[in-house]
Amino acid sequence: MLYTLLVDLADNVSAFNVFRYITFRTFITFFTSFVVCLAWGPFFIQRMVRKQVKQSIRDDGPQSHLKKQGTPTMGGTLILAGFFVPLLLWVDVFAPMVWGVSIVTLAFGAIGYWDDYLKVSKKNTKGLSGKLRLTLEFAVSGAVVAFLVYLGELSTSLYVPFLKDVVFELGWFYVPFASLVIVGCANAVNLTDGLDGLAIVPVIVCAGTFMIFAYIAGHFQIAQYLAIPYISGAGELTPLAAAIVASGLGFLWFNSYPAQVFMGDVGSLSLGGFIGVMSVLTKNELLLVLLGGIFVVEALSVIAQVLSFKLTGKRVLRMAPIHHHFELKGLSETKIIVRFWIIAILLAVLSLATLKLR
Repeated sequence: MLYTLLVDLADNVSAFNVFRYITFRTFITFFTSFVVCLAWGPFFIQRMVRKQVKQSIRDDGPQSHLKKQGTPTMGGTLILAGFFVPLLLWVDVFAPMVWGVSIVTLAFGAIGYWDDYLKVSKKNTKGLSGKLRLTLEFAVSGAVVAFLVYLGELSTSLYVPFLKDVVFELGWFYVPFASLVIVGCANAVNLTDGLDGLAIVPVIVCAGTFMIFAYIAGHFQIAQYLAIPYISGAGELTPLAAAIVASGLGFLWFNSYPAQVFMGDVGSLSLGGFIGVMSVLTKNELLLVLLGGIFVVEALSVIAQVLSFKLTGKRVLRMAPIHHHFELKGLSETKIIVRFWIIAILLAVLSLATLKLR
């Protein structure tokens, strides 16, 4: 909203022209988000402690996690604040794609908040029923994708990474496909959030990568040079991705081992929804499998564990998700976390390499 006012002032005061540039607004969005999270963090944590908003730990989980019982949760609220404050200041809130990303992020955060509230109020790990949660997530993502397709803001074509001329036109079948991508990503991030700082850094890496993709896709000359689809309006998603990167770093300040606060479902679902919808709007749905490889493996480990136990009565892992498996094999929590971070960075580099391998 402030952005609109500043752009209007630029017609009379040339100094305000700088706010027309996406790169400049990306930088100030980044620092605004980080300052919001860092400044509000201590007060938020103290309030959560006073309100007894504490994490419930599964009895069947690794025994080393029992010492984390009572750590404040719902820290994803910090991240959402760091996302929406600069959104209202430095971003064109009237852009359809900005609306799409904002609605998915906020709605998924609200679903996660409801889930966290039930867990905290009932002092257990059950929360919202899985069926209801998935129904709400598919309803939100489906409505947003369908509306953007209807407006002509979102193509229904599916592009294959590494291959320049391989494109599949899905028509309206693209809506359920894109919804599945968004919901799947949100729940994969949710499964990954099990160790201090484990989920937030891969999210930061993915958001930073999509920040680059959004800027390139929204710049006609660069998109044409790299032979990737030009997406009108995608550039305005660049500062949004920067906000997630910065607020994620601000949250990591308090979430790094040993964590002072956990993100909770309000954080993991909103962040996963953000990553998923960014992959859809920048036309990198299939590339998300590579870029978000950490989340994919975590989700697959749970699916494999459940299927194996139901079909054979045996478990393929000592515990799922897979980060718990490594814990029970004797790896320290910090070693698992840092190694997952390293893998996330390597996958991001490989994903960026696809810009030239087309």
